[in-house]
Amino acid sequence: MKVSDFDFDLPPELVAQTPAIPRDSARLLHVQKSGLLEDLLISDLTRTLTSKDLLIVNNTRVLPVYITGKLEPNSARIRITLHKNEAPGVWRAFARPAKKLKSNDKITFSENFSAHVEEKLDDGEVILKFNINGTDFFSALHKYGNMPLPPYIKRPNGNFQSDRQDYQTIFAAIDGAVASPTASLHFTPVLMNNLKKCGIKIVEITLHVGAGTYLPIKVKNAKDHKIHSEWGELSAVNANVINDVKANGGRIIAVGTTVLRLIETATNASGKVSAFSGETKIFITPGYKFKAIDVLLTNFHLPKTTLFMLVAAFCGLEKIKAAYDYAIKNRYRFFSYGDATLIELNNKS
Repeated sequence: MKVSDFDFDLPPELVAQTPAIPRDSARLLHVQKSGLLEDLLISDLTRTLTSKDLLIVNNTRVLPVYITGKLEPNSARIRITLHKNEAPGVWRAFARPAKKLKSNDKITFSENFSAHVEEKLDDGEVILKFNINGTDFFSALHKYGNMPLPPYIKRPNGNFQSDRQDYQTIFAAIDGAVASPTASLHFTPVLMNNLKKCGIKIVEITLHVGAGTYLPIKVKNAKDHKIHSEWGELSAVNANVINDVKANGGRIIAVGTTVLRLIETATNASGKVSAFSGETKIFITPGYKFKAIDVLLTNFHLPKTTLFMLVAAFCGLEKIKAAYDYAIKNRYRFFSYGDATLIELNNKS
């Protein structure tokens, strides 16, 4: 499977730099099973879903893991994005510029907050050992760190103050993500209240989104790509709710690819969903047979990424390319702060 098959051209002015206000006024492209496309708003979910349906959202909370430090002793500026906690005070991170770093180098972020390079890995990745851990580390991170906005959101002078709230979902409860589960960014308290009034059920899972999920694939063949693992959890209570909804003919709607990946990981070949706690590195490409999810609410994704491959698997490559072409022609806003799609499963994908 060639990675180039999952490419498309996007005018740069369609990359959203700030979110819609209010958040549920963002546009929603409904990609129906038949291939029919319908223009909606996020707020229209109340008339698109039914009281038999179940929405699953991700309650992970994004940490401010983008930090800038100085390399000792020459004070070169080093930009760090932490993406996986390996042990107390030890993190895997992406470093820019990584070529300036070598093992045992010290990076200073403030007078009492620093790290040593324990190991240099491939593609700008390093292992960092911080001088503090536990609550002291997280206090320092919240003081000196910024939200890890993707590079296509341009902030030449640093994050906007509003990004602290804008890049965090209303469901955020459990620290651990280093990127936002962006489909959930569209939800507001007003929308949630209206959904509940319509009898639509909502449950939460946790999947701590890793930065590797969004990285472009650098190999030519998708089967050669190695996806980063992410930690997730689904309770037994919520697994039973999902199974009950399916048994009663309701649809399971994943709010975001993070939810879809965790639920599919927790589902066996016969379609039964079980409690899950641990790492997942499921890599979904066309040909995958979905076992649990019926509808996917997700933002527009970057070309040649694992997430675009996932949506192509969910509804068919030609269908999703046609939907993206339509969205571009109709000036939808793309990526993390942009608009969204509501995709019905194509069982023949």
